[in-house]
Amino acid sequence: MSLLKKLAGETAIYGTSSILSRLLHFVILTPFLTYYFTKQEYGVVTDLYAWAALLLVIYTYRMETAFFRFGSKESDMERSFSTAAISLLASTAVLTVLFLIFAPEIARWLHYPDRPEYVRWFALIIAFDALAAIPFARLRLENRPIRFAVIKTLNILVNIFFIFFFLKICPWLLEQGYEWAGWLYNPEREIGYVFLSNLLASGSVLLFLAPLLLKAQWTFEAGLWKRMLRYAAPLIVVGVAGIVNQFVGIPLLKELASDDMDYNIAQVGLYGAAAKLAVLMNLFTQAFNYAAEPFFFRNAAREDKSTLYAQVGQGFTLVGCLAFVGIMLYMDVIQYYLGADLRGGLAVVPFLLMAYLFLGLYYNFSIWYKLADRTIIGGYIATAGSVITIGLNVWLIPRYGYLAPGLAALACYSFMAAASYLTGQRYYPIHYPVGRMALYILGAIAAYALSLLLQKSYTPGFAAGLALNTVLLLGYLSFLAVLERQGLRRLVRQLRK
Repeated sequence: MSLLKKLAGETAIYGTSSILSRLLHFVILTPFLTYYFTKQEYGVVTDLYAWAALLLVIYTYRMETAFFRFGSKESDMERSFSTAAISLLASTAVLTVLFLIFAPEIARWLHYPDRPEYVRWFALIIAFDALAAIPFARLRLENRPIRFAVIKTLNILVNIFFIFFFLKICPWLLEQGYEWAGWLYNPEREIGYVFLSNLLASGSVLLFLAPLLLKAQWTFEAGLWKRMLRYAAPLIVVGVAGIVNQFVGIPLLKELASDDMDYNIAQVGLYGAAAKLAVLMNLFTQAFNYAAEPFFFRNAAREDKSTLYAQVGQGFTLVGCLAFVGIMLYMDVIQYYLGADLRGGLAVVPFLLMAYLFLGLYYNFSIWYKLADRTIIGGYIATAGSVITIGLNVWLIPRYGYLAPGLAALACYSFMAAASYLTGQRYYPIHYPVGRMALYILGAIAAYALSLLLQKSYTPGFAAGLALNTVLLLGYLSFLAVLERQGLRRLVRQLRK
């Protein structure tokens, strides 16, 4: 129980940074950007960040996970850290130079021929983020979540400051007659200031992490590097497949929704804005993954590890289902964080929320192949998931538009969670309480479905609808309390010790 409390505490701290940064983004930037930009403009932002997410996996090639594996022993930490950092520094320099040189050609390929600076800025953003990956991984492995959280929070604060500086303060200064502000602000290139602000924020983060890099031994061990690459190689496939599964729907939506590129980019904008409302589930999953991966490695030698990991999976499912019910039952309020022009994609939110829940289950179930050094199986599962994602997007986008990526994500992550669980039971058995976990999920879906049915049948007003959904939320909590009454009593007794 003390280990679970420690994991919960670390998840809370990692989650605080993720929640605070995402909450700041959700409360400040999401409404600001969705009210400030049109569907087409917000579609450009969504599109380029999807490509950036894919490239970041390629830039880092999962060396942070290899560092966890080979640096988990204190005697090996310095050697592994230094070798991984040097490897990323060299590869990042080469890739960034190539992107800077071929920026005009890449911009034309992305359908933004007049904006090669977007490509250059993103090349530098990704470079800074890649170089920060190993220092962040070291903070996680050394159990320093507070410093991790502070730097992650500073990242979003700097980003927010510069976005408002460029898009609000600079235009105001020009109106007041300060002509020098014209050197910083061009009203015809407002989208670019979102990316430039990110660049400045990512550069600031790397400065905060610089002491960790400067203290490194800066010795490169070729033999260790080869072992790290062999371990990480299948995980690169997993990482690329993971990003493909999460973001490939965006470029495919831009290309396949119709023959009208403006309409397609608007569809991307609707989907991207709706995905922001699923951020609470996504950030919980991310916070859990930040804490759980090193936690699983640190406790892999325990005799009761199977019971421990099963309890973690059950707890994750319970909290994730509560997040799903809470978000969907109060969507009538949450939707106003988006500008009116970008609320047309709300129908995809429940599919994305449930998809992120299954993604978290996949993180739980897939830990076995990392612990058992069978990462190649993870590569196969993730690749199969990518085939499902791409195939469903290609099939569904012309028919359902922005709904298709959400449906594809749910199908993909459900498959990956199931495949990881089943293969794990064969090679590295962990006895998860799948029956209870399934009841949590089915109960959450039932609560949301009942809300839709009652709203459609009786069409209550806004206040009455909120009251009705509050009753349904209390009903779901009661269902969980009855289902877990023995477990709750045991938990209370443990916490009192």
